[in-house]
Amino acid sequence: MTRESPSAECIDDPLCEFAYKLTGSTWFAEGSYWIVVKPLRIVLIVLLALIARWALHRTINRLVRTTGQSSVPTLLRPLRERIPTAAAEPGEFVPERRRQRAAAIGSVLRSVVTAFVFGIALLMILREFNFDLAPLLASAGIVGVALGFGAQSLVKDLLAGLFMLIEDQYGVGDTVDLGEATGVVESVGLRVTTVRDGRGVLWYIRNGEIVRVGNKSQGWALVVVDLPIGFAGTEEATAVLRTAAESVALDPSLAEEIVEPPNVLGVEQITVDGAVIRTVVKTTAEGQFAVGRELRRRLAEALDNSGITARIAAARLLPGVPAVEPTETGRGGST
Repeated sequence: MTRESPSAECIDDPLCEFAYKLTGSTWFAEGSYWIVVKPLRIVLIVLLALIARWALHRTINRLVRTTGQSSVPTLLRPLRERIPTAAAEPGEFVPERRRQRAAAIGSVLRSVVTAFVFGIALLMILREFNFDLAPLLASAGIVGVALGFGAQSLVKDLLAGLFMLIEDQYGVGDTVDLGEATGVVESVGLRVTTVRDGRGVLWYIRNGEIVRVGNKSQGWALVVVDLPIGFAGTEEATAVLRTAAESVALDPSLAEEIVEPPNVLGVEQITVDGAVIRTVVKTTAEGQFAVGRELRRRLAEALDNSGITARIAAARLLPGVPAVEPTETGRGGST
């Protein structure tokens, strides 16, 4: 038996209504609605989803490319640029870590965009087939809550890794202190960071378990050297150490790594063995270790050449006896 008019769903569609008014045939209108209109709608949804995904991916790729190559701050850069003081112009310092961070964040954003766009497209297509989405969304919500409780640590690791990349806390090649693991970062992921310590042990650390980060490779560094001088005169020792420290700043091989000239601050503390004098020098992050080793070597040699080291040793061998420099008469013996 032929129906007098198309279904309410069909008659609400402009194309179906036009076909019914044009032909007056319920069968033709219903057939055209399910054979032509519905497939066209599904194709249109898929095309719109692909176009939206392409446009969003293009925007993300442009942001990533701009962040990795230009010197102008963009969305994916950290809020505060960490540039060594020794750099002549901020624009000259474009770290490789920024490019790696931008690529990682871009990959995450592209994946999220793809899942979001095609998820909405899938729901729209199911609706075209008259699926009741309310029970489906409710079931998805229950499954999401269950997965959230069961994978709390995984979600925590992923979120911590994402924020770590956005904030540029550390990157590949940085020397970091993550608590039990201290060493050089070899790889950075959204879930796990790998660090190789001074003994060659490779540590795998979940990002969600990192509660503090000490980065020794960002910006500038301060080399601090404390040297005991025994009970020698502090003015004499300070002058000797200042001359040795200044010689480090004049070394052509180290000059580019020194941000501010070395400074002998003076007596830092008093111990049972005498005074301790502190010397500091501000360096670039990359040059802190080379400058620190050379500074310690020259300060130690300066104390030795001035005779202060010998007086410290003599005072330790004969405690309570004033350490006096030997005289020419003392060396040759009394006559």
